[in-house]
Amino acid sequence: MRFLFILAFAIGGALSWADDPPNGVASAPCTLEFSLTGTIGPASLDLLERALRQAKEETCASVLMTINTPGGSLQTTRLIVEAILNSSVPFLCVVAPSGGHAGSAGAIILQACHVNGAVKGTNIGAATPILATGTEMPEDLRKKLLNDTRSWMESITRLRGRSEKFGADIVVEAKAVSAEEAKKLGAVDVVVEKLEEFLEFAKGREVKMANSESENVVVGERKVFHHDWRFSLLELLTDPETAYLMLMGSLALIYFEVTHPGTLVPGTLGGIGLIISMIALHKLNVEWGGFALLLLAVGLLIAEAFVPSFGILGVGGIASFIIGSLFLFDPAQTGGYRLPLSLVLPTAFLIGAVMLGVGFLIMRSLRVRKRGGFDDMVGEVGVVVTLIDKNSGQVEVAGETWRAEATKPLEVGMKVKVVGHKGLTLKVDQEV
Repeated sequence: MRFLFILAFAIGGALSWADDPPNGVASAPCTLEFSLTGTIGPASLDLLERALRQAKEETCASVLMTINTPGGSLQTTRLIVEAILNSSVPFLCVVAPSGGHAGSAGAIILQACHVNGAVKGTNIGAATPILATGTEMPEDLRKKLLNDTRSWMESITRLRGRSEKFGADIVVEAKAVSAEEAKKLGAVDVVVEKLEEFLEFAKGREVKMANSESENVVVGERKVFHHDWRFSLLELLTDPETAYLMLMGSLALIYFEVTHPGTLVPGTLGGIGLIISMIALHKLNVEWGGFALLLLAVGLLIAEAFVPSFGILGVGGIASFIIGSLFLFDPAQTGGYRLPLSLVLPTAFLIGAVMLGVGFLIMRSLRVRKRGGFDDMVGEVGVVVTLIDKNSGQVEVAGETWRAEATKPLEVGMKVKVVGHKGLTLKVDQEV
């Protein structure tokens, strides 16, 4: 097993090294570009954090983030804003493409960026907090949440020198405006027709960093940080409502497994679902969640070797291994190491095949009847070769001579049948 892991990591490391430039080679300033799209959730936060680490790894001077989102989790939004405000690399954020929007959470994130803008034909705003279920919020809770979010937005816009009134209005009144109107209100720095114009505007602009020191924005060659399998999988599994239902469903499945031991399918699905739902609800870091899934995978595959599960534990272990591998490895955090899907899948199926093969051999060996014991001699026919007294003597069975006793008198040459044993003495009876 250890050899397989070492082999997999070695191959992956070699593949990734071949794609990466040697360390120490000087390079021109770069700007890392990525898109914040879809519903804001754990997948968005993970993407932003990985993009920021990648920017630092490649010593990029700035990060370009295009925004097109209807909004999402307020908790995730706070974490994203915190990451931007404390970034050592300037964030250049623009609402794009034309026809897109920075709604709700997107509008808040846009205000936190060092330089922001919007492409013509986009709109911004409507950041009033609502419950994920869509149900009406109790008045006391609504008032508390609105005031907290409003004051938070005012502090962000004040820090960036933008309109505090606009920041308050999009929260309290759910105000939404066009890109041009947002520029007039002081909510965005510039309105452009294409990204190149925005980058040209941001170039050389003085911004305030986390350490309160001013810095001039440097725009270099654009390097795109693409959405990968990890982001797609996280986005699919970490929708807030889906995460909540997954958590409840996983707990129910685990409870069913505990109360009905041996069913295996509920326990396997419940274990995997519980870890993923904890990641989705921000209770578990993505990398630690991946590590937990790998540990679960190893446990399931080992259990498959000793439990007659008909492959259920093995399939669950392979699935857990694949998901855990995608969550665990981040190129920017592992010194440029990439774990491609083309390596994850063969490794998972290879390890799964080995464990299932070992399990099959163990089960087959357990089912093989042991040979050479006294129990195997029961039913065998032998011949009396000598007499000790009328009811005992020596009997030849399967080419071996054994002391034997019978309930009826024996005669030399008589055929007898083994019916049992006591110690090293066979119990025999005259063959009928």
